[in-house]
Amino acid sequence: MRGSAFFQRTFRTFREHPTFFKLLIVSTVSGGGLLTFSDASPFQGLITESSQNEGKKKKVVVLGTGWAGTSFLKNLKSSSYDVQVVSPNNFFAFTPLLPSVTNGTVEARSIVEPIRNIVKKKPYNVEFKEAECYEIDPVNKKVYCRSNQSSTLDGIEEFTVDYDVLILAMGARVNTFNTPGVEEHAHFLKPGKEILKPRLDLTLQEVGDAQRLRKSIIDCYERASLPSVSEEEKKRVMHFVVVGGGPTGVEYAAELHDLAFDDMAKLYPSAKDYLKITLLEAGDHILNMFDKRITTFATEKFQRDGIDVKTGSMVVKVSDKDISTKERKTGEIVSVPYGVVLWSTGIATRPVVRDFMNHIGQAKRRVLATDEWLRVEGCEDVYALGDCATINQRKVMEDIAAIFRKADKTNTGALDLKDFKEVVRHICERYPQVELYLQKNKLKSFDALLKNAQGDDKKQIDIETFKKALSEVDSQMKSLPPTAQVAAQQGEYLAKCFNRKELCEKNPEGPLRFRASGRHQFHPFRYRHFGQFAPLGGEQTAAQLPGDWVSIGHSAQWLWYSVYASKLVSWRTRMLVISDWSRKFIFGRDSSKI
Repeated sequence: MRGSAFFQRTFRTFREHPTFFKLLIVSTVSGGGLLTFSDASPFQGLITESSQNEGKKKKVVVLGTGWAGTSFLKNLKSSSYDVQVVSPNNFFAFTPLLPSVTNGTVEARSIVEPIRNIVKKKPYNVEFKEAECYEIDPVNKKVYCRSNQSSTLDGIEEFTVDYDVLILAMGARVNTFNTPGVEEHAHFLKPGKEILKPRLDLTLQEVGDAQRLRKSIIDCYERASLPSVSEEEKKRVMHFVVVGGGPTGVEYAAELHDLAFDDMAKLYPSAKDYLKITLLEAGDHILNMFDKRITTFATEKFQRDGIDVKTGSMVVKVSDKDISTKERKTGEIVSVPYGVVLWSTGIATRPVVRDFMNHIGQAKRRVLATDEWLRVEGCEDVYALGDCATINQRKVMEDIAAIFRKADKTNTGALDLKDFKEVVRHICERYPQVELYLQKNKLKSFDALLKNAQGDDKKQIDIETFKKALSEVDSQMKSLPPTAQVAAQQGEYLAKCFNRKELCEKNPEGPLRFRASGRHQFHPFRYRHFGQFAPLGGEQTAAQLPGDWVSIGHSAQWLWYSVYASKLVSWRTRMLVISDWSRKFIFGRDSSKI
């Protein structure tokens, strides 16, 4: 029994420390025998299959813990990967509620979930490093990182991480359009100016920006309440300007109006007479991606609420106390004093991603390009998700001859409708613009499209007729919007591909390869739009859902509450946010600067 126990202990030690047995070891065991180990140990063949598999695990590096990165981590189920996560934030933030953080409706901690809580029960090995990636080397498959700790810890750490597969989910930064003074004086609800200096925070964080914006608003109220401040200064500090008439800008203006009239007017009665909220939009109207009914209602409601909506006004300069705009109709430049400016005018590519694009031959593109499977074009084993990339959908006309040859199995050069039956499904899946074109032109099927090209004589379809039928299809190609909804779906899609990778290598499930033989390994990514919201203040929201369904008012606001509560990443954050909403209804919003 003792010999058996020794054998088990020795085997376990060999498993854990195999290099220990490179030396010859002789030991006496029960019965006077000798047990000898050497490099050619007989236990070498007893290593379990699971131990061998562990050595074959691919190292997956995920850059970013936003919507795309977190969605990937949540949905990855396979234990075939070692995952390393690198991000300056050790949490996931529910960004659609950031405007609610700025006015005290929701607390910042209620909308964040530590990333380690999200991945701690996953079947794959995962490590998290709080750092900022400042360089990507696709040739040697390395990412260069810098720690994100403050100077009080006395040490800026730089390190490299090797990868087999790299997933870029770094998001984007605010697009300032190189407007003078914006980076220095404006507030953002997305990362703004990136700071890559040793001993300084590496990037402005979205949640931190929302908290700073909230403090700035309270500071303006406190300053306007001081007896020594002049009337002109009170008017200046109580003028709040929102630049950008998109969903974020409109929602923030509405939230700020509710804070001012529902809560602050009672607490700062002497300052309320100086309040002014201005919404600046360079285009013809606000919420231009929404239905016209919503745009009209939002504009009229803001006018009733006293929010000054100025369309056709392009900001040309921001100083510490004044903001200058150029009126599109007259060309006149007008400067007005302000207290706080929120800049919300779209997104731009991060510098680290821009450098990576230059390295892989995408220097002329505005955004990092991927294929329909989210693989970065011109780079092996690198994927890009969310706001940092866009899908470069392949055009039908580029493959028109290859598609025709795939259908023309007999090489006759002329086909009937029935000859296309085997490839129609693959065409629609590979080129989603085909279905969009059919819907726009109210065509029931691909056959109807071909019949229109055939004409009245119902002649067979040759390559020229086929080109004529599909000549306008590519006009329906559109880029996906940079929203949380898109990023979350991309992260989930890529995780499911990774989960099924071994199975699909043996049995590909994607559409036919028109330029080659066989099928694609996976189905391409397809975005499903579930609708969009635009909170307008006063417990009213505009909702635009699939099927051209529009709802505006209090019922849409309760739908907004329900959807956002269900989309929060954990039950902890759901309970915190719901309790914050309840507290607002009972006690009002918190006006402290904490």
